[in-house]
Amino acid sequence: MKYWLMKSEPGAYSIDDLMAQPGRIDHWDGVRNYQARNFMRDDMQPGDEVLFYHSGKKPAVVGTARVVTNGYPDHTAWDPLGEHFDPKSTPEKPIWYMVDIRFETKFFDPLPLSTLRRQPELESMLLLKRGMRLSVMPVAAKEFAFILKLAGK
Repeated sequence: MKYWLMKSEPGAYSIDDLMAQPGRIDHWDGVRNYQARNFMRDDMQPGDEVLFYHSGKKPAVVGTARVVTNGYPDHTAWDPLGEHFDPKSTPEKPIWYMVDIRFETKFFDPLPLSTLRRQPELESMLLLKRGMRLSVMPVAAKEFAFILKLAGK
C-alpha cells in the first residue's frame, strides 16, 4: 500500500463535494502536470490511502480518502467546452489520467500548513519543500500516520 496527498482548491472541489457524491466516490480529474499524471497512471493502486488537502487561502489537510481504481484516461481532456480540455489528448492517444477515490474521513479540525511546518517529524515531507506545487504527491507511511495522529485519528 502507498500513501498520497491530493490537493484541490476548496472552491473548485472540496472534501464536502466528495462526501456528497453517490457512494462517496468520485474521479480525480483535471490534473495537467506530467509528474502528477504519472503518479496516478503508474503508481496509484486500489487501497492506497490519501490525505485530502485544501489549497488556497487556508491551506490544510482536511481529511482522508482511499484510491478505488487504477489510473485510467481522463475524459475531461476531450471536451472542447470543458475547463480541462487539451486538444492533443484523444481517446485513441490519451495524455492525461485520473483515478477514482472514496471519501474516508473529514477531520473535525483541519490541519493547517503552518502546523505541519512546525512538526520535526514532517521535515522531509514533499508538501513542505520549497517550490513543491504538485497536486498529487507521495507521502511516506510514517508521515501519513503522524498526520492522522495530529488529527486525532
